[in-house]
Amino acid sequence: MYPQVYSAKPGNVNNFGFHTLPKLFSESQVYTIVAQDAVEVQDIQNAPAISMGAFLKAVGKMSIFPAISIYTRDGYDRKHTRLLYMNGAALRVWRIMGMHPRQIGSQHRPPHSAVLAFGMPFTE
Repeated sequence: MYPQVYSAKPGNVNNFGFHTLPKLFSESQVYTIVAQDAVEVQDIQNAPAISMGAFLKAVGKMSIFPAISIYTRDGYDRKHTRLLYMNGAALRVWRIMGMHPRQIGSQHRPPHSAVLAFGMPFTE
């Protein structure tokens, strides 16, 4: 398996979703819990640490990196193999990338058992 290289030029991407990104820096820090099953985990493009940085670079939006925060931890069964804790900015970018997150909840901060996978650490 090789990581997908995004060949999009900054002007070729549907920028509709990116028009609202400046307000992401002021969004409240609520983390959405996204579950990925065993099949999703096998596709490397479903790992934000691999695909999101390449996507942001390809579309020329690395400036929003400080607004993104994604934590991850192992799940508890095949249906919930990996749990991602995404803040609002990360979730919005994930959707713009064409991903379809399966949301199973939300909480104020990621659990202590989760590790930072991509972006900036949680701060109050």
